[in-house]
Amino acid sequence: MHLAASQKRFLKSQAHSLKPLIIIGDKGYTNALEAELLKTLDQHELIKVRVNAGDREQRAEIIEQMCKSSGASLVGAIGHVAIVFLQRAKDSNIDLPKAK
Repeated sequence: MHLAASQKRFLKSQAHSLKPLIIIGDKGYTNALEAELLKTLDQHELIKVRVNAGDREQRAEIIEQMCKSSGASLVGAIGHVAIVFLQRAKDSNIDLPKAK
């Protein structure tokens, strides 16, 4: 799902007070972690993920892989923390503003 800049700003404001629910450690992005991510996204839709990888390039690769495999959209990433969004088809808790 492609998010417009105004939608990303809205989601960032919603995620400001959230704590990371998923922490990716030294083993990287595994199948078990992917299952947990999908379960967490289904429950919360908007989450923060902490990526404890060595350098910026590794973090970017892990975040890209995570978004691609889960179908989620990257809202933003600062340092070791990424904000990820996957809207539910039914019973969504988050009403995105119209794309401008």
